[in-house]
Amino acid sequence: MQRRQLLGGLGVATAAVALRSQAVPAQAPPILKPPRLREGDTVGIVSPAGATFERDRLDLVIDAVKALGFVPQVAPHALARYGYLAGTDAERAADVNALFADPAVKALLPIRGDWGSARILPYLDYDTIRANPKVLIGFSDISALLLGIHAQTGLVTFHGPHGVTSWQPDQVEPLRQILMQGEALTYSNPLLGADQDRLMRDQGRIQTITAGRATGPLLGGNLSVVSGIVGSPYLPSTTGAILFLEDVGEPLYRIDRMLTQLRLAGVLDGLAGFVFGQCVACGPGEGYGSLTLEDILRDHIQPLGIPAYAGAWIGHVEPIWTLPIGAPLTMDAAIGTLQMQAPAVV
Repeated sequence: MQRRQLLGGLGVATAAVALRSQAVPAQAPPILKPPRLREGDTVGIVSPAGATFERDRLDLVIDAVKALGFVPQVAPHALARYGYLAGTDAERAADVNALFADPAVKALLPIRGDWGSARILPYLDYDTIRANPKVLIGFSDISALLLGIHAQTGLVTFHGPHGVTSWQPDQVEPLRQILMQGEALTYSNPLLGADQDRLMRDQGRIQTITAGRATGPLLGGNLSVVSGIVGSPYLPSTTGAILFLEDVGEPLYRIDRMLTQLRLAGVLDGLAGFVFGQCVACGPGEGYGSLTLEDILRDHIQPLGIPAYAGAWIGHVEPIWTLPIGAPLTMDAAIGTLQMQAPAVV
């Protein structure tokens, strides 16, 4: 996921917020499931990453939360701006901490992603988050928040829609089933557009890298974001996990470079299974030869000898699946399915 060039250093958070340095846990914290959502619950609208430059975008998210049957509560700095960020690191972290600490709030919904979630990870109050488990959902840059909070607290978080997504019925209904009804779903690629009337599938085709089935906790998110937190205490251990990755707007050599980074850092060692989602607008460019995405995945993933497939309907595409980060799933690489093993909420 290409980012704007930084105009200077990362900046310094205000002295009022102490930097909470975290050591890598000796062992992963026990799995902590959030309470299921109910109609009429309060949902906190927050901006942990990129700035929202138009008030209308916030109003759109407020309308979506109401239409879902919840009561919106807008965080104080939702419309703040610090360059391309939604306020300073301290302000954005303070909003996340306050929403977790507020007993009336049952879920946190980011307005958007873009960039900035990783910057606030050292400023989050993980003791408060652990003591007040809540639904946290989003995708793209929000992957850093989902993984960081899970790594530090064991809380099951959700890779799913954020505020400014389309909220079509095929996206809303599975979200309700998982977060409100506590169902354990099976995910498979949808039939879209003309494919519904064709003898064969054109969009969302599955490419099996290595056939087989595997069960393990689901971890992952945006490849650029995941690679950016490698070596930090905010990337959970991937040993025994099913790792899923996706990206958008990246030349293929960068996809290769980031997968190489994960491999060299040992992130791919000990995986139970691997899933690559959609890579929207990821092409070789013009004027030179290129490996294909299929080549790159074969080079990095096939030697692992684990069940693996590509083409899952995960990423910057709609409908956006609601996937439980840290919860056990079973994957079938031959047919391209992910099956929840238990409810992700209590």
